[in-house]
Amino acid sequence: MKALIIVDVQNDFIPGGALAVKEGDEVVPIINELQQKFDFIVATQDWHPADHGSFAANHAQKSVGEFIELNGVSQILWPVHCVQGTKGAEFHPDLKTEKWKAVFKKGSNPKVDSYSGFFDNNRMGDTGLSAFLKENGIEEVFVCGLATDYCVKFTVLDAISEGFKTTLIADATRAVNIQENDDLKAIKEMSASGAKVVYADEILYFS
Repeated sequence: MKALIIVDVQNDFIPGGALAVKEGDEVVPIINELQQKFDFIVATQDWHPADHGSFAANHAQKSVGEFIELNGVSQILWPVHCVQGTKGAEFHPDLKTEKWKAVFKKGSNPKVDSYSGFFDNNRMGDTGLSAFLKENGIEEVFVCGLATDYCVKFTVLDAISEGFKTTLIADATRAVNIQENDDLKAIKEMSASGAKVVYADEILYFS
């Protein structure tokens, strides 16, 4: 049985948001179409407390893009984003949610960031996503959402490590691209780790 995992399609990652991903809104209609092809759909949601350690604003004399050590992990500092209960943390208003089985919130521990939908960045915290999928007989996952080079990538890599047959839907993602071509490097890394890489049309019209 297969599942679609929709990663962090939230207002703060959309153009105009606090941590805007270029063209991030363009994934919404694609993901809505893809949902018609899946009976089992879950989503992840960045859900940070305001005092989260990954926010540059919470560190004196530190700027966005600088690195610190946070709870034993090298951590890039981000703008304040996806704070619990704010509009920025809400899903994009055009994203269809009716068929979702569950939403897995991540990044709520202020001492460690959480890119992956499965585990936080030091792998000490587990969202419960893997167990939920396995309990429901899911053996294969298809991953889409934001952003290709961070939360999507780490969700894909953890899905593989958890034993799921894993496919990235490349054009249903967009990247932060702090460095040029970070998206291409991320896709290459996912592919090298065992992920299949497809485009939405292959699922919409040929599956």
